[in-house]
Amino acid sequence: MSALPISVMLVEDHKTMLWGLQRLIGDGHTGMRVAATATNAEEARERVAEAAPDVLLLDLDLGGASALPLVAELLELGARRILMLTGSRDTALLDAAVRAGARGVVLKDAPAEQVLKAIEKVHGGELWLDNDTLVRLLVAAPAALPPLRRDPDQDKLDSLTARELGVVHALVAGNGASNKAIAEHLFISEHTLRNHLVAIYRKLDVNSHLELYVYALRHNIGGGDIPPARADL
Repeated sequence: MSALPISVMLVEDHKTMLWGLQRLIGDGHTGMRVAATATNAEEARERVAEAAPDVLLLDLDLGGASALPLVAELLELGARRILMLTGSRDTALLDAAVRAGARGVVLKDAPAEQVLKAIEKVHGGELWLDNDTLVRLLVAAPAALPPLRRDPDQDKLDSLTARELGVVHALVAGNGASNKAIAEHLFISEHTLRNHLVAIYRKLDVNSHLELYVYALRHNIGGGDIPPARADL
């Protein structure tokens, strides 16, 4: 039995670009389908719940206005993951899109195969960001992130045990430290650390150190002093 196609919703105000994306994604050979389209914020709000897309491709500039405020709203209304589409190379704007909840950014002048790959990766739970953006996000202080509203996934955060939170704090404060270094700080074996990470990844719906790091920064977990190491972790 073949896997279901990835359902994609397109929110794009330029009709020529929208037409091209529809042809690209829905040509029958991509493993994707266009679940819905919208050309403005109002249409996007109206159609996203019914479409419930796996990935929503959102133009960062809708009718001359920033679509950033729309990201959290569309996620709450039914979009599972959002991928930003933009012609801008303004680093502050691209970083803000990720901090708002987007899982990646794809440029409008990217090759067609790159657009499809970005959708696949984001659907699979990965981030789609260039190296420079990743570096900026990884070294950003949590205090520099914008204030967050109550997260709709707060139950996921609440499910973390004190031990698991200690691991997340150590990962963030370690700023790229190896598993061995983190395990040594926590006075546990690498095997035990890996077990904790598997549980954390499952609870927070992330798939790697990098995604966990970005998730922790976005939700203001860690970033200060590492909690005191506990031998019973």
